[in-house]
Amino acid sequence: MPYVLPVVMPVVIGIVYALLMSLIREPHRRRFNSLMVGGAGAAYLSGGALGGWEFAFTAVATYVAYRGLESWTWIGVGWLLHTAWDIVHHLKGQPIIPFLHDSSYGCAICDPVIALWCLRGGLPPRAWLRRPVAARQRAA
Repeated sequence: MPYVLPVVMPVVIGIVYALLMSLIREPHRRRFNSLMVGGAGAAYLSGGALGGWEFAFTAVATYVAYRGLESWTWIGVGWLLHTAWDIVHHLKGQPIIPFLHDSSYGCAICDPVIALWCLRGGLPPRAWLRRPVAARQRAA
């Protein structure tokens, strides 16, 4: 059971993030999430564990965040890029939160949950439950 918590909690955090972000109306929700991707891209910068690569990743994340101002797909890509960066930092032993050894591990689990929500268009929960019109017509 102690091994479940480090996996389940990051998934729950990702779901809660999506639920809370759904309270923001469009297009502000998309733009706000674009800013979040930009901030996440710079999260490891102060640690400097990967030297100049930290600046390179921040530059890529900034570009992706800029493209995300008008595209949920780019925001989802940004979270997936951050997932990869989390994995690198976890393996290198430089966590995103210095005093929590497995924080990058947790972030690498949480971020794809957020990315999936973004790649699906950052829809609010009530839209998650709706079936597409074509599916309803076929069922009738």
